[in-house]
Amino acid sequence: MGRDIAFRPLLALLVVGCSPMAWATEGGVGRPITGQQVFSDAGVVPPEPGWIMSLTSIWYDGTLKGSKPVPISGAVGVGLDMKVSYTMANFTHVWDTGKGAWNYASAIGVPVQYTDASISITGPRGRTLGSEDTGTQFADMLVTPIAAGYHFDALNHISFSLPIYVPTGAYDDNRLANAGQNTYTFMPTVAFTHLDGKGGEFTLSSGLEFYTENTATDYRNGNLFTLDAMWTHGFGNGWSAGVVGGYIAQTTDDKGQTADSLNGFRGRSFGAGPVVGWSGKFADSQASVSARWVPEFDTKNRPEGNGISVNLTLAFF
Repeated sequence: MGRDIAFRPLLALLVVGCSPMAWATEGGVGRPITGQQVFSDAGVVPPEPGWIMSLTSIWYDGTLKGSKPVPISGAVGVGLDMKVSYTMANFTHVWDTGKGAWNYASAIGVPVQYTDASISITGPRGRTLGSEDTGTQFADMLVTPIAAGYHFDALNHISFSLPIYVPTGAYDDNRLANAGQNTYTFMPTVAFTHLDGKGGEFTLSSGLEFYTENTATDYRNGNLFTLDAMWTHGFGNGWSAGVVGGYIAQTTDDKGQTADSLNGFRGRSFGAGPVVGWSGKFADSQASVSARWVPEFDTKNRPEGNGISVNLTLAFF
């Protein structure tokens, strides 16, 4: 197919929706972080069968500005400030379906999260919550039962996937710093990648997020829509650089007594920033490394801050 598309494979399938927070939506964010849902070759499921291992780390520092109220752990608070370090180890298997137009893969991700959250609680549900909390815990596992990729030609590719967050992470409704969200989240996702044949690309990724009810707080997050784009230019020797941007919008109101008191608490955010990457051979595997910084702006009912992430992927075919 021209360029060896196994160099930076399945990054989006491995970490799509990769987000540490449970903050509109309960806590103010939900799972996605602005500009962090798209990765190199997101639309490409490689034709070669084998295993892919990836390690992704995201640092996010954000504040809900002013005295805007936010639902959290069944209560309402103001002055939300949060710092999160989220690291996920991902394992993907590309199935042996030949080198035809369609190829398939499955993935599982195991995350660990450090959370530092502070907020002034103004309406607890019959109990007292501390205004500051920190913790390092396992977060919710990410499972992608199936990802299907179609190759239009050597340069144009599209993928369809259904990542699912499973509530396996630590959760306590009496804490502010929870790594888990106590909900299942279903995230149908589509991504398109155009390779320029010179080491650069344009990739567009979009998804929906559907949350089940948090039974501990009787709160159900509204549905989220995400749209992320990335353009890079190749500089030779495997190096590339460009820009990445993202848009997150809540399409339905949150549900529950706390959400009703805040008129559904719908939110949105925009963000854009630089991205740099390298791909090539490492020992007996194909390797890729990337880093990005995405500052947020024009947020509503969500914290506004900065997201920084680094990713290392090794592919064994």
